[in-house]
Amino acid sequence: MYQPDPQSITFSTLIHDIDKGIIKIPQFQRDFVWSLEQSAKLIDSIIKGYPIGTFILWESQEKLRSVRNIGGASLPDTPPGSMVQYVLDGQQRMTSLYASLKGLQVQRDKKSDDFSGIYLDLNANEEETIIITNIEGRNETDVISLRDLLHGGISVLAAYPTTMYQKLEEYKNRLNTYRFSTILLRQASIDVATEVFTRLNVGGKSLTVFEIMVAKTYDADQDFDLAEKFEKLINRLEHVDYETISDSTVLQTISILLVGECARKNILKLNKQSFIDIWEKAVDAIERAVDYFRDYFRIPVSKILPYNALVVPFSYFFYHHPNKPVNEMKKYLDDFFWRVSLSERYSSGVETKLAQDIKRIDQIINSELPRYDFQVDTSVENIKNNGWFSANRSFIKAILCLMAYQEPKSFNDNSIVRINNDWLKQANSRNYHHFFPKAFLQKKGEDGFFINHIVNITIVDAFLNKNRIRAQAPSKYMKAFEKENKDLDKAMKTHLIDDLNSYGIWNDDYDAFFDKRAEKISQELEKRIIPKKIGAQKGLRSEG
Repeated sequence: MYQPDPQSITFSTLIHDIDKGIIKIPQFQRDFVWSLEQSAKLIDSIIKGYPIGTFILWESQEKLRSVRNIGGASLPDTPPGSMVQYVLDGQQRMTSLYASLKGLQVQRDKKSDDFSGIYLDLNANEEETIIITNIEGRNETDVISLRDLLHGGISVLAAYPTTMYQKLEEYKNRLNTYRFSTILLRQASIDVATEVFTRLNVGGKSLTVFEIMVAKTYDADQDFDLAEKFEKLINRLEHVDYETISDSTVLQTISILLVGECARKNILKLNKQSFIDIWEKAVDAIERAVDYFRDYFRIPVSKILPYNALVVPFSYFFYHHPNKPVNEMKKYLDDFFWRVSLSERYSSGVETKLAQDIKRIDQIINSELPRYDFQVDTSVENIKNNGWFSANRSFIKAILCLMAYQEPKSFNDNSIVRINNDWLKQANSRNYHHFFPKAFLQKKGEDGFFINHIVNITIVDAFLNKNRIRAQAPSKYMKAFEKENKDLDKAMKTHLIDDLNSYGIWNDDYDAFFDKRAEKISQELEKRIIPKKIGAQKGLRSEG
């Protein structure tokens, strides 16, 4: 059981412990933001004997990513075998004291504060401000710098009138004997320590698991900085339009690979060295999974991947089976992807379900068909009832993946439509075109649910959507494209529209179009699922 240990320390002990690397500021603390004036006010409180709050420190053997430099002063590593005391509360105050007593030059953005410019007004009484930063117009013997008071030799003090000696000695003694209140948190795990930090910083946001793991896995000797490693990974993924894969997904992947589970508590308990050792192989598996999404499923961008979490089981597959799957293995992996996506499996309880699903991936690696305890429905009726178009729903994203797989061609010249992450952040993206335009259907009194429906969505380039099509009737804008594109029928097949006549396009029959295209989508999805007994999903007819 961890118990808080109330203590008190002096100025000299505080500075000594920082200088020796015993007291550390973890990297997840916010940057030092206090001004010179705020720091002066803090020291004024100390010299008057006022309480300045309690420092809360976490004592641990964990070696976290910590602040290594304050105002140009390099902070040493903790001595081997020594416990570290991490600052959980009081970082701004402690950094102010350290910078002031060391007289450091602190650079922040375009502003620089010289913390050697803190002085004592020797003419001030106890009711007045004793610690000042502006000495313009004052005599040299009316003020003394904080550093000179504490560290100046006889020659410095000799420059002052003898009548000031008693006051100088009194102020120096007050600072040297002031005892700072501290609470030492001993024998606490990192998740308890970060929870304490979060509760103490009520006004701020909670620490993410990634921020904690960045601190926990940092290792200078091995040149491992998780924040930098993740940034490099995302930079590489950006070149293939998969930069939206989250840091939590990467952590879940590594946790699954190491311990077979990926809940927050599992991630925080990961062995530091094991994490570092597996990083490169895990990244390789993630990149192989991304290549498979792009090449086999033809999902060109990460924004339409039904779940970020799909990266986890697919990375697990490629970690244990680096080569691309073939034959039954490929068929079973394909079936797994569509079942997870269409059933909206990872919409809740994702950590638990990922742990279950890697056992299915193990079966697939052995060319065995997994058993599933969740249902998927590719029927026309289910598509109609669940098709409200929201670009954040996995069921809808799965159908968008189906559309992207066809490599949709432009209506006017059969060029391939470029799909970009920047254009897919919301349902009104420039890439998403309501084939029967919203305004056109609204004038006809069509139900809003069926207007903004996935069955009515095609993926087109932004120029056609905004400049050529706009709110025109399909019969009108398609006749214009028919004159420009002799292979229009071929282009439309890449949009899962087989025949312009039977789909009701030439006579603007939305009911015919809706029914025929829902049937086509259903047929294509059914091809991708290995037949099993399925049940109907509950209909979703909400615009929320």
